[in-house]
Amino acid sequence: MTPLPESALDRPATVRIVGAGPGDPDLISVRGQKLLAAADTVFFAGSLVPEAMLSHCRPEVEVIDTRSLVLEDWLPTLIDRARAGKQVVRLQDGDPSLYGALHEVVAQLLEQEIPFEVVPGISAFQAAAARLAVELTVPNLVQSIILTRARGETQVPDAEDLASLAAHKASLCLYLSAHHAQRAQDQLAAHYPPEMTIAVCYRIGWEDERVVLCRLDELASITHQEKLTRTVLYVISPALDAMTTATTARSRLYSGDHRHIFRPKASQA
Repeated sequence: MTPLPESALDRPATVRIVGAGPGDPDLISVRGQKLLAAADTVFFAGSLVPEAMLSHCRPEVEVIDTRSLVLEDWLPTLIDRARAGKQVVRLQDGDPSLYGALHEVVAQLLEQEIPFEVVPGISAFQAAAARLAVELTVPNLVQSIILTRARGETQVPDAEDLASLAAHKASLCLYLSAHHAQRAQDQLAAHYPPEMTIAVCYRIGWEDERVVLCRLDELASITHQEKLTRTVLYVISPALDAMTTATTARSRLYSGDHRHIFRPKASQA
């Protein structure tokens, strides 16, 4: 077997791109917390990651807030710090792989041959499900989760248009779409019933979080009534109505008549 050539992914990392989770400093991973404690320099977007997250850092850490900067303003500094032998953390909200502008940073780090590591974090859709105490994959009801956004300044491929994704009637978690609430509601209503329960989640995991349960046909009006323009996640799922109705749906894994390698069929006498 031929080994892969050495790359920035194969050498000890000097840059860690860490998922901070949805906002609560307790919801960062243990690994993420340890990396913050060891960091010499931390780059973070103060509009998306609470400053309380920096409590995991040493007092002398260098902190660079990128909320008002473009990539070209801060990435060269990050590369300079890494080349100087500093331990650098890029702290991102949620999980870096979801709407985290990860692709453009990784492309530059690979081009500059800067060793790096990506550390996952809890995403807002997971924190929202926990806050709602709901399983988004209920047996015999819904078994798929779609994570998407409405078309806005960042374009969405035609094949991923919201109306076409809604046709699956899966659990759909809608990010970055508060400015397009009415259009999103109209597209969702083409396939989901207007009376179904949805959740409007604002700044989930932050101290000032708000979660509103409403009907799908109230999505836009609730968004405007609550004056929500950013940091909003919409959860559209049949599972939300299943919370309040009696159901016998259950996983086969824990069914008494289901056998598998860890619970084999009892031997016959």
